[in-house]
Amino acid sequence: MEKSDIIFQLNHITQEFPGVKALDDVSFSVRRGRIHALVGENGAGKSTLIKVLAGINTHFQGEVFFNGQSFHPKNPNESQQMGISVVHQELKLAETLSVTENMFLGNLMYKGKLVDWKGMRKKAREMLQSLHVELDENALVDTLSVAQKQIVEICKAMNHNCQVLIMDEPSAVLTDRELDILFDVIDRLVKSGVTILYISHKFDEIFQICQDVTVLRDGKHIDTLPIEAVTRPSLINMMVGREMGMEYPKEVIELGEPLLQVEGLGQQGVFGGVDFTLHKGEILGISGLVGAGRTELVKAILGIEHITEGTITYKGEKIVNKNFKEAIQRGFGLVPESRKEQGLVQMFSVKENICMVSMDKVIEGGVIRNSKVKEYAGEYVKKLRIATPGIDTEVQYLSGGNQQKVVIAKWLMEDCDVIILDEPTRGIDVGAKSEIYGLMTELVKKGKGVIMISSEMPEIIGMCDNVIIMHERRMVGKLEREELSQQKIMSYCT
Repeated sequence: MEKSDIIFQLNHITQEFPGVKALDDVSFSVRRGRIHALVGENGAGKSTLIKVLAGINTHFQGEVFFNGQSFHPKNPNESQQMGISVVHQELKLAETLSVTENMFLGNLMYKGKLVDWKGMRKKAREMLQSLHVELDENALVDTLSVAQKQIVEICKAMNHNCQVLIMDEPSAVLTDRELDILFDVIDRLVKSGVTILYISHKFDEIFQICQDVTVLRDGKHIDTLPIEAVTRPSLINMMVGREMGMEYPKEVIELGEPLLQVEGLGQQGVFGGVDFTLHKGEILGISGLVGAGRTELVKAILGIEHITEGTITYKGEKIVNKNFKEAIQRGFGLVPESRKEQGLVQMFSVKENICMVSMDKVIEGGVIRNSKVKEYAGEYVKKLRIATPGIDTEVQYLSGGNQQKVVIAKWLMEDCDVIILDEPTRGIDVGAKSEIYGLMTELVKKGKGVIMISSEMPEIIGMCDNVIIMHERRMVGKLEREELSQQKIMSYCT
């Protein structure tokens, strides 16, 4: 390989934080004008590596070479000026500003001493047209879909002379149609000479669009290979360092008596027409495209939103949860779609997050007993194999997969009879996914009922006993396990 083919090269990169070596002697190179996948379990070092390239983590050891020149950015601006931009999983846009204003944030065009709004709108329009994207440059960002917002982020990056675009989990919340649009935009960027570093836990995407792949594990570089030199099983094995069992460890469990029955459930103007029965020992899937009304349905069941029609029967008794607290007291639990915003208190420790719903178990005589908190938290950290320096560590410092385990631990401690998992494996690696599937199986073996909302059809098909499908905020179908296929689910979803 010619040196001119290499856009950037990492030599012996090491990054340490108190109590952890996040990157350990990592060396690999990325070829110019290609889509290069970066994969690894949560905690493998991917985010730390991105921050090194982006000029956020500056106290690393080793060398970075960019276009053949030694490169050690002191801040993100320096990195952008060199030609490296990042589209983060959590988009960083000013929602109340227009598409054009966001594209030129921190990089305004001037005519004399005045901001050249006309020139910026013209350039924004040309950039969108060059990517074959139909998007009004004057539209407010808060009116856009997630896919459209990502395109605005990409255009903003291109305004900074972008040569390497790092995309962190760009497809996490996209529909199949939106994903096709994103892939088309990526293809046009690569044809224009941009190099893409693509971080994703979704193997289908990696094998579809990427040409090279680098695997990290426990902060170490495992290998960098052309995509045609790896298979799905070999990639998983490199990531986790062990042979994986079945990707979906579903066990056939005899269903028990009805636990939760929903008949004609609806909320006026939000969703309606939902009927299902959840039995003890059952994993019930809720499928549908983003915006189909799945999350709204479970919020109504839990009393977070109010129902206006239909009935809920729980353990043989008709109920209405007036609020979430009442639902918890009855035996319901929720692992929400956004663990960071709704499932955890980021500044609290692992032990505080695990125990926060079940405080009655750690209070004696009106006083919180720290020994009890440590006992329960330690038990669930061990049981769920939560990777953390200690139970006193703030949960914000854990990887995504381990944060998700903390949320699940919270509800295991509460011993819920019905646990609802809303996109439980979004943005987490294959090893952590397998462990969460195993936890779901353990729950139903104990006679619990699990409801799983998921946009990933292989996950729905692999783990569920029965599936209901939502479309345009109404239930449009129900499939039993032996009927499940991607084709049948999609025919209902669309």
